[in-house]
Amino acid sequence: MENGKNCNGPDEQPDVKDSSRRNFLKQSSLLTAVALTPGTAVKAATMHVDEKIATAFEKVPLKMEVNGKQQNLSVEPRATLLDILREQLDLTGTKKGCDYGQCGACTVHVNGQRINSCLTFGIMMNGKKITTIEGLAQGDQLHPMQEAFIKHDGFQCGYCTPGQIMSAVSCIREGHAGSEAEIREYMSGNICRCGAYPNIVNAIQEVKDGGQTV
Repeated sequence: MENGKNCNGPDEQPDVKDSSRRNFLKQSSLLTAVALTPGTAVKAATMHVDEKIATAFEKVPLKMEVNGKQQNLSVEPRATLLDILREQLDLTGTKKGCDYGQCGACTVHVNGQRINSCLTFGIMMNGKKITTIEGLAQGDQLHPMQEAFIKHDGFQCGYCTPGQIMSAVSCIREGHAGSEAEIREYMSGNICRCGAYPNIVNAIQEVKDGGQTV
């Protein structure tokens, strides 16, 4: 080094060239290894992958209670509870939003506890009790939380509403509706793109303060 300059001259970049050379050698080695691999080994590896794929699609029995009714189903091991509810049981009130457990639109109750059904494999629900938004009302009689959401305009487009209501019911059951701040904290897993949060909080507070059974 002289005066802070590279002794190899301003146009040369040894680190970049070395990196490119290493990458070239790695790729060449990989291609050579593939070329020298016996055909039987490649075929065996392919068959192994095919078997894994076939296993993922092979259906298994599933028994669970959904909204008070026993369901005997045959499902793929990879199928989520959300997809089973929507596609096999036609319970489309439970919405598929982000499909990554971040928006809460798919919230349902499992044995009384709220979960994100998009993150839950259906086969994990064997023998359990599931409640969806369709199961809250008693015939034509709406659940108190549903009535409160209507009264306080707790929705606009309505897409997130089923998940919001299911979480709101759990919020009270869990004892996390003592204040506006607490409600906001324990409802934070449910996203409303329309921004109806103040009205949602008001609905929850009314049901909680009214002492209605949820």
